Formats: sequence, structure tokens, C-alpha cells
Amino acid sequence: MRKLAHGFVLATLLLAAGACHAFQRSMVTIETAGGRAAFQVELALSGAERMQGLMGRTRLAPDAGMLFDFGGNEVVGMWMKNTFVPLDMLFIDEGGKVVHIIEDTVPMSEELLSSRVPVRAVLELLAGSVRKHGIAVGNLVRHPMFAKR
Repeated sequence: MRKLAHGFVLATLLLAAGACHAFQRSMVTIETAGGRAAFQVELALSGAERMQGLMGRTRLAPDAGMLFDFGGNEVVGMWMKNTFVPLDMLFIDEGGKVVHIIEDTVPMSEELLSSRVPVRAVLELLAGSVRKHGIAVGNLVRHPMFAKR
């Protein structure tokens, strides 16, 4: 029982510390059939940042989001644990192409949301952004992370 309580306290402290973390910010542009959509995003680059993500947020501006960089091509899984805002998730390959989209995720869900195919990154936007901007599989995401090496 004592070990469980200690673990709970430690997890709570880590979550609180992560909630105060200042993520780097950057611009992302998505080229859609209807034009370009620009978003000011926070970058989740480290394992700890990817684990924190948008957890604990109670709101997200319509032109904001978070870009998760996994550093290479791999099948990734995301979840909405402790995330209060519904999101659209764009799964992006190494070249910046959107290869899979999950719209209107369920807040607080622990269901694993899979990229299905190897991806370099995931872009999380406010739910409804995909529909509003006409974002589709095959669109290109412009960000230095996807620059040719």
C-alpha cells in the first residue's frame, strides 16, 4: 500500500511538473486542395515532451496545435488520457505527407489510436480543423522537420 501511494504521489508530481513545461514553438503549414492552412504549434521532441503532449489542457486555440517528432519512421500509437480537448490527429511520413487522419478524438480516452503505417510525426489540432480546412490524406505538411536530408 505504501509503495502504491508513493508511486501515485511521484506520478502526480511528474504530471504537475510536465504541465508547467514550456515547449518550443514553431509554424506549420498544410497544403490542401483549397489552399494553405497555417498553425502555431508546440513541438514535442523528447520522450518526456511526447509523453506530456496536450495532457491537462482545457482549451486549444483554433490555429494552435502540437507536433510530435518521433525522429524516424515507425508505427506509433497515441491516446487521449488526461487530455480534455477533442483533437484531430494527422499522421505524417518522413517527407511531410499526411498518410492517416483520425478526426474528433474522445477526450480522456485510453483507447490506442494507431498510425497504422510508419510515420515520422503526429500533428494534433483542435477537433474540426480537418473538416474546416479541407485537410486530407496526401496533403503536404511544411515544417523544417520534413526537409530533405
